[in-house]
Amino acid sequence: MWALVPMLTCGVGTPFTIGHAAMRLKSKLLWLASALYAIGVMTFWGVISTYEDTDKIPGWLNGPMIIGLFGGTIGAVVHSFLIRSSVFRRPQSPYEHAQVTQVPGPPSGHAVQQPPVDQHTTQTHPSAGAVRQPGSPLRANDPVQVGPYRLARMLGKGGQGAVYLGLAPDGTRVAVKVLHDWFAGDEAAKQRFLREVEAARRVAQFSTARVIDVRVDADSAYIVSEFVDGSSLEQLVREQGPRDGDGLTRLALATAGALAAIHKAGIVHRDFKPANVLIGADGPRVIDFGIARALDQTSGTANKIMGTPAYMSPEQFAGGDLTPASDIFSWAATMIYAASGRPAFGADTIPAIVNRVLNHHPDVTCLPPNLRALAAACLDKQPGNRPTASDVMLAIVH
Repeated sequence: MWALVPMLTCGVGTPFTIGHAAMRLKSKLLWLASALYAIGVMTFWGVISTYEDTDKIPGWLNGPMIIGLFGGTIGAVVHSFLIRSSVFRRPQSPYEHAQVTQVPGPPSGHAVQQPPVDQHTTQTHPSAGAVRQPGSPLRANDPVQVGPYRLARMLGKGGQGAVYLGLAPDGTRVAVKVLHDWFAGDEAAKQRFLREVEAARRVAQFSTARVIDVRVDADSAYIVSEFVDGSSLEQLVREQGPRDGDGLTRLALATAGALAAIHKAGIVHRDFKPANVLIGADGPRVIDFGIARALDQTSGTANKIMGTPAYMSPEQFAGGDLTPASDIFSWAATMIYAASGRPAFGADTIPAIVNRVLNHHPDVTCLPPNLRALAAACLDKQPGNRPTASDVMLAIVH
């Protein structure tokens, strides 16, 4: 219906629909197109209004006006249909999980894990503000109880397992990540996993979704974390467009603070990206910190590099030891996405993304002036040259 507005209003509604698209997509070209459509409509009706009797309109003018009216209307309908999918792009679930994809370039025997499309639900995170139930109903083969937590809905599923909306014994809503068949009876892997997740529980509660509980049972495990009633940054940008001004600065400061708290606990996030930043009522919250490291300690992830290619640091592709500096690189790439609506290193093939991460410097002009030099420093190819999360916080407030 949206794309048919130009036809249903004889062109009068065209500037408004194209202007709406320009606002959603933050597109200067669409704003220009909206203005041109408006000029065309005003010109047509301006000419009509100068003649009390339309029969008196000269023939040399009548033909071009009719052609302009119908041509402009049909063109606007076609234009609207072409951009409709971008304007109303369906968001992904903020709870994305990984599958293994081979990447040419890193050392032999390594692979990069990246999130697949959610297989079970296209609904937004409960965070999207509504009373509407999040995720999708449980299927016949889904668990209904994990430890003391009753599972109510599925929020997402991927290569690691599934994430459910759960209820604690006191009725509190929690996010329960269930990892299926991950340990294959490896007792040492279980203990390493527990140690890593227990470390995540020590992270200060500053702009993070705290880890509440963790259990390992037989060949599976589950991690319970605070349920954040908010959309992911990825979803928010897709639905409402890039962030700007004070909103972007507050996002940068809060997420840098979250990383500072995570790093102070001795943890490297390893998978900082827009999908792992939830925007709750009280501000941004970083999720899934320490989980990538915990899974990397299990036998199920041997010789695999965990992360999302578009937000991974150069050293992450090399498969070496990761430090907090790797998260800082990912933080800057995430801020560029938040400001532009596009991944800093592109969204095409994995080899092309890897090449850009290793050899190219992304454009930071989409960021506010006070963040450009800071982001460029965070994206330095050498980890030792990047500022710490605490340095980033100080740079933002000063």
